[in-house]
Amino acid sequence: MISGKRFSSLALAVLFISLYNSALAAPAAKLWPRWSEHDAASSATISHTAWDDWLGQFVRVAADGSTRVAYARVSDADRARLRDYIESLGAIEISTYNPAEQRAYWINLYNALTVDIVLEHYPLESIRDISSGLFTSGPWRLKLVRVEGESLRLDDIEHRILRPIWRDPRIHYAVNCASLGCPDLQPRAFTAGNSESQLEQAARKFVNSPRATRIDRDKLEVSSIYHWFEDDFGGNESGVIAHLRRYAGTGLAAALARFEEIDDHFYDWRLNAVE
Repeated sequence: MISGKRFSSLALAVLFISLYNSALAAPAAKLWPRWSEHDAASSATISHTAWDDWLGQFVRVAADGSTRVAYARVSDADRARLRDYIESLGAIEISTYNPAEQRAYWINLYNALTVDIVLEHYPLESIRDISSGLFTSGPWRLKLVRVEGESLRLDDIEHRILRPIWRDPRIHYAVNCASLGCPDLQPRAFTAGNSESQLEQAARKFVNSPRATRIDRDKLEVSSIYHWFEDDFGGNESGVIAHLRRYAGTGLAAALARFEEIDDHFYDWRLNAVE
């Protein structure tokens, strides 16, 4: 028989493990209905020139072809420009725009907020060094912006707006988590006009990089993105492999043709910083 005191300790341990595992689990796509409102007939546009200029100044292409951010070179004035852009987006009544404008808006807002929160805590080795509560690492559950009177977290934008509304796996190649293992922060702002081409380009670039796939003889390893969000990539390993084949270049496509299962996954949480 387990004593009451020992049972209480065991129960607390189980609760702790459960909370810890829950904090580590990737959020499911769960629609926040009020953000599905839109005006399909609207021809109004949103300017992202300020963000485009900021990216052009501080995003660098590394030797491996990935993009990095020169966080250390951002002055107080440069960060103020970024904050002004974020505040301008927060002041927009986004529900009155058409879906194409909305998608670009949410992607840019997510990425700008991510860069801003990193700058707030910089220098740091990983975005996971930023805490957003008990049992959590990373800023994804912090309320960072208000839009149409609602306080929003990065998790809200990605998992309650972008993923459930657009149901497009390429969203994962657009939103950037400031880590080396993440798909690139695009060096240009998303717009309603360029989003399709940017999403396609981002998907092809990431899939064909060693950050997405690693093949060693008969072993296939893929980015943890495909494990965490498997439902978005077909719902199983076969779906993930089919997705990879769709965007793979000739050599990678031939190599992937040998696989029906995934052996392991990996991710690099180091900050995507460059001098």
